[in-house]
This record gives sequence, structure tokens and C-alpha cells, in this order.
Amino acid sequence: VLCAAFLGLGMSVAILGPTFQDLATNVNRNISSLSLIFVGRAFGFLSGSVIGGILLDNMNHFLLLGMSMLATTVGLYLVPFCKTAVLLIIMMSVFGVSIGILDTGGNVLILAIWGDKGAPHMQALHFSFALGAFLAPLLAKLALGTTTVSAANHTEADSNHSALNQSSEADSESLFRVPDNMNLLWAYAIIGTYIFVVSLFFFALLFKKSSRQEKAKASAQRSRRAKYHNALLCLLFLFFFFYVGAEVTYGSYVFSFATTHAGMKESEAALLNSVFWGTFAACRGLAIFFATCLQPGTMIVLSNVGSLASSLLLVLFDKSPVCLWIATSVYGASMATTFPSGVSWIEQYTTIHGKSAAFFVVGAALGEMAIPAVIGILQGQYPDLPVVLYTILGASVATAVLFPVLYKLATSPLNQQRKEHRKSEDQKALLSSSELNDYEEENEEEDAEKWNEMDFEVIEMNDTMRNSVIETSRNVLTKPVAEISSQSHSSAMVFESSPANSGKSPVSHLQETSVKGTNAE
Repeated sequence: VLCAAFLGLGMSVAILGPTFQDLATNVNRNISSLSLIFVGRAFGFLSGSVIGGILLDNMNHFLLLGMSMLATTVGLYLVPFCKTAVLLIIMMSVFGVSIGILDTGGNVLILAIWGDKGAPHMQALHFSFALGAFLAPLLAKLALGTTTVSAANHTEADSNHSALNQSSEADSESLFRVPDNMNLLWAYAIIGTYIFVVSLFFFALLFKKSSRQEKAKASAQRSRRAKYHNALLCLLFLFFFFYVGAEVTYGSYVFSFATTHAGMKESEAALLNSVFWGTFAACRGLAIFFATCLQPGTMIVLSNVGSLASSLLLVLFDKSPVCLWIATSVYGASMATTFPSGVSWIEQYTTIHGKSAAFFVVGAALGEMAIPAVIGILQGQYPDLPVVLYTILGASVATAVLFPVLYKLATSPLNQQRKEHRKSEDQKALLSSSELNDYEEENEEEDAEKWNEMDFEVIEMNDTMRNSVIETSRNVLTKPVAEISSQSHSSAMVFESSPANSGKSPVSHLQETSVKGTNAE
């Protein structure tokens, strides 16, 4: 559902470009005087990002996203009916608020569901946006057959008539009216209907109850906070400021640069612009599969290396058509995965809530507004210099420098904790080994004492038996022979010397009987 929502978000954002002339015709204005609608939409997007970041921490995510998509649907339906420039600018500002909430909420919801394991889902989300931006011009121009030539002629033909009757018809003319060009109405109505259908799925998800495991996982994620949380968000703000600013700047000015500076034909320059956005969208699609086997930090490093190398080649060989084609395609592919990889990367070290996501989304939106505007002014003052190429090179250097600082801040507390944990484990291992050695020594001492006691007991037993035998034999030998022979009653002697009556050992009894028998003989 999120990918479907971002597909509609990409179409609703990109539909303004190919229908800009038709909208100007609809309000009887020329293009230059109606450029404020881009400024109004940009400020609305910034406001929507801030409002969405605050509401996401206090509201149900599905309810907020469903309401923002409903507001987007209403805006898309009403834009073709606007008949005054002021009303169109206001409507674009409100439209920008709704898409800002949707953009911030989609990123936060991906992180809330999958956490630091959501890198492939984040890539799929932003690929859907790029796919929608690619489909919008096709829908407006090819499928519906909107013609800007007739709209421009209509503007020129009616300019004098509107100048004469504008003051008299201004009061009587209504703010909303059915547009003369019905193809314009159908282009916005189809996108609006699609977004309305997707919003129904968000409201349906309100009735889905989360399991206890998901709640436990969410509470565990809320407790994870990096030591330098605020510093990481500020640096990420600058990182996305330079990245998105360079991306939009090159995509917006590559056509004019190729025609004025590199000497390309308009058809070739248009194809070069399509190559940039085509490789951008294609690489975002491939990044869905790359994210399953590569870490977000690795993908950011590869993107930084590719953008830095391609922008450097563009600066060094700015007038070479071959280098322009190759470097533009590489630059588009390199820029594709940076934003979703950055959001997935920061989630590995600290939990991103609504306000935190809104903070770096605002940084990206400011870069999208400020850098192209400044480059347009500088390019007008220095037409002979490739200001666009210098800008993207400077932005590539800035992002390549900022990411190692981000990585150092994010991992330094982890490295310290790992060292302390490893030290404690080593201490535990040493203590356990010393205790084991002491235990073994104690066991050996106890065994030695037991064996010594057993040896002494055996020796004492042997000595006792030997002494008893010697004493018995000595007593027998020392008695007079006459006294022994005078004893005539041998049976009584045998009875007296029996073990039961004398209490002597069987060995001494046998020795006595044998000696007596010998003496008797």
C-alpha cells in the first residue's frame, strides 16, 4: 500500500511540469507570471513535512496518511477548475502540505514497521516515486493527447480580449469553472481517483490490530537512541540538503547546459535529460535487490564514489559529447540510491520518529528550493562558465566529506561499548581460568592428602601385623622346652589357643599350633 501511495505521489508531483502551460492558459496567464505556483507548492511541502512530523508522533499513522491522500485527491480534482492565478497558487500550497505529510509519513512508517531491516522496502518505496514521476508525462501527453500548442495559441488569441474585459468580468467570473481543455481535467482526475482508491486501503488498515510481538518490537526500537542523536540529525540535514539540491539542479538544468554550453541540438539535449532520469529510475529499481545483500552504508559509499567521479569528469571534459553522455548516465545511477539508503542507514544507530524524519526531509526540501534558485541567478551572471557542473561537483565533495563524519559519530559509542564489553569478557575469562586453576590445585592437594593418609594407614597396618607376628614368635621361642612338653593335654591347649577363646589373629594361631606340633614331636 505504501508503494502504491508513493506511485501516486510521484505522479501528482510530476504532473505539474507537462501541464504547466495548460494551467497558465486556464487562468489567462503566461508561464513567467505563474511561476509562483512552484514556490507555493514548495512552501506547502515544507509546512506539510513539519506538520506531519509532529502529528506522526501523536496520531495513528494509517489514519494520518489516509487523510493526507484524501486531501491530495481533493487538490487534484480542484486544480483544473481554478480560474484565477491567486486561487491556483493557494490550491498548490494546500496540495504541497498534503504531499509533504505523505512523504514524511511514508518514510516513518517504513522505519516503524521494519526498523533497521527495511532497506529493501525503503528502496522499493522511492523507486515507486520515481516510477510515478516517469509515468506522469506519458499520461498527460501521450495517453490523453494534451496539446500545448493549441493552449499557447489560445492564450495569445485571448490575451487582448482578456485585457479589455478583465476588469468587467473579474467580479462576475466565478472562482471555479469547468476548464475549456477537458484533457487537462481528465489528466488530474485519473491521478486523483487512483490516489483516492489507495487512501481507502489506509483506512482499511485501521481495523488491523497489531500483535504483541510487533508492539514489543516497537517499544524496543523506541528505546534505542544514539549518543550524538541531535548531531547526527543536523549533519544528515546538511547531507540531504546538498544531495537533493544537486539532483534537482542537474535534472533541471542539464537541458539548457547541453544546448548552450556543449552545443547539442534540442532533440539530443532532451534525450540526455531522459537518460539522466531513466538511469535514475532504473537504478532505484535495481537497488531493491542490491539492498538485500549490501548494507546501506556500503551503498552510500558506492553512490558517493560514483557521483564524485562522474561530476569530476563532467567538469574536466565539459565540452566533450561522449563524456557528457557517459558521465550523465553514471551520475543519474549514482544519485538514485542515496536518499533511501541514508534513511535506512541512520535507523541502524538511532530510532527515527516523526519529528526526526521531518527534520531531514525539510533539509532535502530546502536544498531542492535554494540550490536551483541560486544556480539560476549565477548562471545568468556568468553564462560562459559551467556553473551547474561546479555545483554538482561541490555537492558531491560535501556529501563525500559529511558521510565519514556521520559514520564516525554513529559508531564511536558502539566501538567504545564493544571495547568495554570485550575487556569485561577478558576479565571474566581470566577470573574464571584462575578460579579453575585454584580449584584444580585444591583438588590435587586434597587428592595428595588422601593418598598420603591411605599410604600411612597401609603402612601402619603392615607394621602392626608384622609386630604382632614377631612378638608371637618371640614369645613362643623364649618359653622353656620342658614346660611345653609337660603339658600332656593337647586338646585343652588347642582349645585355649583357638581364635574364639584367645582373641588372637588366625595367623598367630596357625603359627602357634605348628610350633607346638613340632616341639611335641
